Amino acid sequence: MDLANNIKTIREKQNLMQKEVALHIGVDKSTYSKIEKGLRELTVSELSKMAKLFNLTTDQIINYNENIIPKEIVIEDKSTLEQMELIQQLDEEDKSTVFKIIDKMLTTKKFKDFFNKNVAAL
Repeated sequence: MDLANNIKTIREKQNLMQKEVALHIGVDKSTYSKIEKGLRELTVSELSKMAKLFNLTTDQIINYNENIIPKEIVIEDKSTLEQMELIQQLDEEDKSTVFKIIDKMLTTKKFKDFFNKNVAAL
C-alpha cells in the first residue's frame, strides 16, 4: 500500500469525512481529495497534524498495515520530540504517572549531584 491509500483507509476506519481531515490539516477539501488519490504530496507539517488527529505516529501512518497488530513502541528509539508526542497520547492518569516518575528521577539526580559536589569540596 502507498501513503495515499494508508491515509484513506485510516480515515475511513476512524469514521472521519474528508472535509474534517482537510480542515484539521489546513487544506481545502479538493486538495485533501488529491492527497488521498496520490495526486498531491503531503507536507511534513500536514502529516504531523494528521498523525495527531488519527492518534497515530507518522511512522504508523506511512507504514500502515491494517492486518498487523500494533507492535511494541520503544521510546528510546525516538527523538525527544517524538517521545513527548507519544507521552501526550496517553490518558491523563498514565501521563501523570510518567511525569511523577520523571520528577522523582530528576530530584534524585539533583540530590546526587549536590552530594557529590559538596563531598568533593571537603
